[in-house]
Amino acid sequence: ELLEETLFLTVNIIDRFLARENVVRKKLQLAGVTAMLLACKYEEVSVPVVEDLILICDRAYTRADILEMERRIVNTLNFNMSVPTPYCFMRRFLKAAQSEKKLELLSFFMIELSLVEYEM
Repeated sequence: ELLEETLFLTVNIIDRFLARENVVRKKLQLAGVTAMLLACKYEEVSVPVVEDLILICDRAYTRADILEMERRIVNTLNFNMSVPTPYCFMRRFLKAAQSEKKLELLSFFMIELSLVEYEM
């Protein structure tokens, strides 16, 4: 039920954080869930509760773990959460181009594919 912008911002936060910090494999899921929490705080109207994120992780982490990782990510990124994402660019570009629905669907498929395919 989250916005598309949230997904792209989450991936961007994870990428920028991992480019600057080394995270042990055991804490990688924690970094991802915390990045999603930060993206939700930036993009969404209603933010998921930390306890829900703990359940998503199957109670592998505590509330203190998530809040500590949130502090670590925010400090590492120097509180810079406002970044252009491919979704934002594509939405504006397609609107300016007055594109057809078929082209819009293909375009959004391609940028979503770029989230999981490193070569993209």
